[in-house]
Amino acid sequence: MKRVAITGGIGSGKSTVCRALAALSGAPIYDSDSRAKEIMATHPDVRQELIELFGEEVFAEGVLNRAFISSRVFGNQAMLQRLNAIVHPRVVADFEQWAESQCSRYVILESALLFTSPLVGHYDLAVVVDAPLEMRVERCVRRDGATPEEVRRRIGSQMSAEQMRQRADIVVEADGRDLRPAVEEIDRIISTK
Repeated sequence: MKRVAITGGIGSGKSTVCRALAALSGAPIYDSDSRAKEIMATHPDVRQELIELFGEEVFAEGVLNRAFISSRVFGNQAMLQRLNAIVHPRVVADFEQWAESQCSRYVILESALLFTSPLVGHYDLAVVVDAPLEMRVERCVRRDGATPEEVRRRIGSQMSAEQMRQRADIVVEADGRDLRPAVEEIDRIISTK
């Protein structure tokens, strides 16, 4: 089964492209960010490793305290790498198991951190979704209730759009234009691979 990986920085429109491709093709979507959060919250070994890394505060009344984790890893590369070493291999294994259980022409892997995670090499086609910076900031402010400064800081901590574009098989401009032709092209390419 073929695998289409779709990535892009925050506010780029990657989820919109994923949903459009799924609607066109019937392909299921694996949202690696959501699955990572679920694995962190529910996987017994991961929970224990998170407690060992961050302390008991990582779970507030038994619930994963994502704000606490964010405060500990933002700007702390060593701590972020340790967190990723716990979570990323489990996400890869989870994705592999999920993909093998699907019965469609291909599956869609949505991942914000695609090129900096062990998911590299677990797909047949890499699609990067991009949009102008101010549009991305505006989308995130509207969606997340964050300030423009917070959004710009988060964007600055991610791989640059230019670096992602260099690693892409296809780049989709999600700048307000009709996405249908780009989505149809992705479907056509993955169907002929």
